[in-house]
Amino acid sequence: MIVAFSVTPLGVGEEVGEYVADAVRVVRDSGLPYRTDAMFTSVEGETWDEVMDVIKRAVAAVEARAPRVSVVMKADIRPGVTDGLTSKAETVQRYLDQ
Repeated sequence: MIVAFSVTPLGVGEEVGEYVADAVRVVRDSGLPYRTDAMFTSVEGETWDEVMDVIKRAVAAVEARAPRVSVVMKADIRPGVTDGLTSKAETVQRYLDQ
């Protein structure tokens, strides 16, 4: 499964990169495959519990420093699929290359 999520600290001003880095650091240190772009961090794991534990800890890292936190999530639950982060992007690229 892949879950894309965005954690936004509120009440800390306009510059939130430092807070977002705290969340991404948790994801990175989890050992699960992930990608971060301008809007979301996507994390891939075998089970709902595994992925949600990482997201919960990432949110907690931001929550520890911000008075309020907003979280947005989108999940692709496909049992038996691995390396979805890479294969989905590669499929789109193949079509673009035609």
